[in-house]
Amino acid sequence: MAGRLQGRRCFVTAAGQGIGRAATLAYAAEGASVLATDRDAGKLAGLEAAGIETQALDVLDDAAVAAAIAGAGPLDILFNCAGFVHQNTVESCTDGDWDFAFALNVRAMWQTIRAALPGMLEKGGGAIVNMASACSSVKGAPNRFLYGTTKAAVIGLTKSVATDYVTRGIRCNAVCPGTVDTPSLGERIAANAAAAGGLEQARGAFVARQAMGRLATAEEIAALVLYLSTPESTFVTGQAVVIDGGWTL
Repeated sequence: MAGRLQGRRCFVTAAGQGIGRAATLAYAAEGASVLATDRDAGKLAGLEAAGIETQALDVLDDAAVAAAIAGAGPLDILFNCAGFVHQNTVESCTDGDWDFAFALNVRAMWQTIRAALPGMLEKGGGAIVNMASACSSVKGAPNRFLYGTTKAAVIGLTKSVATDYVTRGIRCNAVCPGTVDTPSLGERIAANAAAAGGLEQARGAFVARQAMGRLATAEEIAALVLYLSTPESTFVTGQAVVIDGGWTL
């Protein structure tokens, strides 16, 4: 039986691990032709065995982004997953932190969308899914000043794109997860271990703030990303969809 995305062309950033990888596999399982990209080509290992094309890509390189999307052919789906989580406050945030976070978490999405839109418009439509966060304009979180600021910007970007292209077949939505059990989270747990009294305690602090008493899996978030990319969601656009296990209750 053909999948829901049979014949669709997808482009994914940060596909090497975590939510990006889970979404890439979900797209392929639904019959899509997927180009999976990541700054670290080594993290893409194993995807080709699932029939997925892979390509090293630094989304901070505007020319490389434009070339990669042009080379991928007209897209039906773009999933912007690349991003970074700074742990800081307004006082501890540096100029370098600010510039890097906005370049990766926001500007890179502008560049990929700008590159993908002409092909989508030529095809008569497309689905864009941006990775935001419940930590954004939805909710503040301690020690996440810069991350929350950039993810609020992603929600604004998403709504603006959705508004400008709503009559032209383009849908643009943002996914706003709570805390997800990914390698990226593992790095933050390790960074907090000394102050928390150990890795177990640091992990426990992340779990404790989740109303359900557990972290999300990458596959749970990928299921929402997939839904927002399929024909079942064709009446959904401009939304910041929260999937946080009750964190914002």
